[in-house]
Amino acid sequence: MGCWRKIPSSGWIFPTLILCIFGFFATMRPSEPFLTPYLTGPDKNLTIEEVTQKVFPVWTYSYLALLFPVFLLTDYVRYKPVIIIQGISLIITWVLLLFAHGVWAMQLLEFTYGTVTATEVAYYAYIYSVVSVDHYQKVTSYCRSITLVSTTAASLLGQLLVSLAHVSYFYLNAISLASVSVAFISSFFLPMPQKSMFFHRKSSPEVSIGPTDNNPPDTSNQPNHEHNKEVKTSSENSQKTHQLLKNQDPKHFLAVLVQLCKDLKECYTTKKLLYWSIWWALATAGFNQILNYVQVLWDAKAPSHSSAVYNGAVEAIATFLSSITSLAVGYVKLNWDLTGELALGIFSALDAGSLFLMHFTGNIWVCYAAYLVFKACYMLLITIATFQIAVSLSMERYALMFGFNNFVALLIQTAVTVTVVDSTGLGLDIGTQFLIYGSYFAVIAGIFLIRSIYTIISVKCQKNVTGNPPTNEADDQNINGYVTRL
Repeated sequence: MGCWRKIPSSGWIFPTLILCIFGFFATMRPSEPFLTPYLTGPDKNLTIEEVTQKVFPVWTYSYLALLFPVFLLTDYVRYKPVIIIQGISLIITWVLLLFAHGVWAMQLLEFTYGTVTATEVAYYAYIYSVVSVDHYQKVTSYCRSITLVSTTAASLLGQLLVSLAHVSYFYLNAISLASVSVAFISSFFLPMPQKSMFFHRKSSPEVSIGPTDNNPPDTSNQPNHEHNKEVKTSSENSQKTHQLLKNQDPKHFLAVLVQLCKDLKECYTTKKLLYWSIWWALATAGFNQILNYVQVLWDAKAPSHSSAVYNGAVEAIATFLSSITSLAVGYVKLNWDLTGELALGIFSALDAGSLFLMHFTGNIWVCYAAYLVFKACYMLLITIATFQIAVSLSMERYALMFGFNNFVALLIQTAVTVTVVDSTGLGLDIGTQFLIYGSYFAVIAGIFLIRSIYTIISVKCQKNVTGNPPTNEADDQNINGYVTRL
């Protein structure tokens, strides 16, 4: 027992290990790629219209309703209780999936799964409250990598069990329930943090994700140098204000909320952050919508009751390709201030083309391939966007912008769901939905292609006037390190 008590105080290893165990088993869900065939099969006997228009939209609505309060609650109660709530929600979700029947029961299931996704923020933020700054890069890499490994392994396991062992979807869900139960048990062994980013701040200096003053890059010729300078200056002011609030009343909830609003306002007054955040919100809304309904499209192209289902293999390959494209960003040496928006436009156009292909093709294999391209392109772009937003911000401000951008994305996704999917709206068939989603990404591509052309022309004109080409050495110096963190 004495040795066991010493482990938690030994540094970063114990909390990182426990959190990775939780992350592995929480995402080890081999039944997830086969959710639509399971719901429309003999186990649940739902129609494809009920699944599309009445069941799946509940996840979007519940996620939106819970995201903001859970974001604040997570920081206020210092992460661990919310991780435990996530474990409970996972168990309830799979118990309902196994034993409940009917549309109402499946809608309740989608609500509990919305709780799961809303509480994921606790998993990714917890580790920064229990380890020192020196270990941030290492523990971030471990905690994110383990979920990718687990998701890939779960998808492959599910596919092998279905294709080779002919295991029914019911038993895949039983395996998922056992896995999330292990995750729930492991969450109790996490050490309770003594600090958090906003409501329980320590007096230590604010941590920046991007360049630090210890190794300042040469940014004298960067187009957005003044914007970055403004963000950093306001960040320093924010740190002083937070410390003042802490000294006056460390648990003054309203005071912290007011300061968070001021921080958000200052961040979004920077044009560079505003443009990248706009793409983030628009593209993430579309991406989540595709993930939510792509299995319905696959079932329409190749009905699961009469065709072999390879959803698990496709999801495993998609996760692997997404990891590769995200890592590839770290080895691309470009002036992202100049070419970043052009990349957003080009790859968003590829996303649009992939969705159009998924709509028009009748071949399930072409549909699978188009989905792989779509997901890989999005993960490539979200990595670039995340770096561009994070490089000039403190850890606290980055977390705040991350949460708000996702909240805006959910607002957009909810509007799309109500209008296009829900039976109270247009209630369109799945094929027409993907035609609209393709058009949606085409509009995003058009916006950022036009914006990138304007930026390039402006920079070229400035170059002709000053004779000094703009550079962006800061990106080259820091993108490799940040992608490792991501």
